[in-house]
Amino acid sequence: MVQSKVAGVDPAAGSVELDNGRRLDYDFLMMATGAMAFVPTMPGLDLPGVFSLRNLEDAIAIKSWLQDKNAKRVVIIGGGFIGLEMSEALHAAGIATTIIHKDPLPANRWDPELSRLMLEELQGRSVEFVANAAAQSIEKGSAAPLRVKTSLGDFEGDLVLLAIGVRPDATLAKTIGLRIGATGAIAVDFSQKTSIENIYAAGDCCESFHKVSRRWVHVPLGDVANKQGRTAGRNIGGRPMLFDGIVGAQSFRLFTLECAATGLSEKEALAAGFSPVSNITWGSAMAPSLGMRKLGLKLTADRSTGRLLGAQAVGIAGAVGRINALSVALWSGLDLDQIGYLDMAYSPPFSPAWDIIHNAAQALARSL
Repeated sequence: MVQSKVAGVDPAAGSVELDNGRRLDYDFLMMATGAMAFVPTMPGLDLPGVFSLRNLEDAIAIKSWLQDKNAKRVVIIGGGFIGLEMSEALHAAGIATTIIHKDPLPANRWDPELSRLMLEELQGRSVEFVANAAAQSIEKGSAAPLRVKTSLGDFEGDLVLLAIGVRPDATLAKTIGLRIGATGAIAVDFSQKTSIENIYAAGDCCESFHKVSRRWVHVPLGDVANKQGRTAGRNIGGRPMLFDGIVGAQSFRLFTLECAATGLSEKEALAAGFSPVSNITWGSAMAPSLGMRKLGLKLTADRSTGRLLGAQAVGIAGAVGRINALSVALWSGLDLDQIGYLDMAYSPPFSPAWDIIHNAAQALARSL
């Protein structure tokens, strides 16, 4: 039922009311309201040409605007996943880009040493990165239709993209009386059940259990949503299943760079009660005799147990594959000694005999 909006839900009666007055009775109710783009409070957000990117409709509208206006420059507010990936797409379309970011480096979840590689990649593609800048307002421009006023000056463009992150869309859930977790997302159990009988939730609107921190978190990623949706469907359909949780694996591409991370950062590890210790190892994604493919890998472990807590990688090749392997290590609860001697598929085109994972784990273990 497209172009239909839910006006309210009556859990006691087991019914959903649409805004056209129609009522739908249910045996089970599935909440899959997703997440909303976070929109800051500032003047000018209602001006034509100011967009956020969350769904297909947003993408179509942005593409149409760029084509209709024969756009030459776009200003992006936010240097996270969406902002960085959009800078690559715009560069491929021949559109100059300025990124306004509140922090010193892009993708601030990554270690500064790794984020500097991302910044170098942006600058090498002539993407203007304005660091430590706070966007204050958007207004009509002079040399271009729009102007973004910031704490470090004004920047004009044909389109302004808000890429500051997302928030779970739990608006309807709150009106029903569903329990909302500390993250602001719908609280669920391992079968995706909510706090009200026969109501389930899955995807970006609800929480996930983090197997490393042992806490419920909000990680709005498509693969997590798919797993949660299948789990809920199985349980509703009478074939019980549990979704064990996540370890926080994520990745994105930035021009020629692979950027990936899994598990906890040092800050998150401290908040979860661990005593984190970290190192960064630099190496190659292939045997040096065949050429260098620079790869940086950061490992974080618990000082008292040697257990791996998290990993980050950036490089022109091999970063995502290493993080996938370390995600399995996190899932299995391996410590640094075990990871330092993992049996991996060695061949010179893909790694040295001692993979960067081995080297990083052994080096961090020696520091404990």
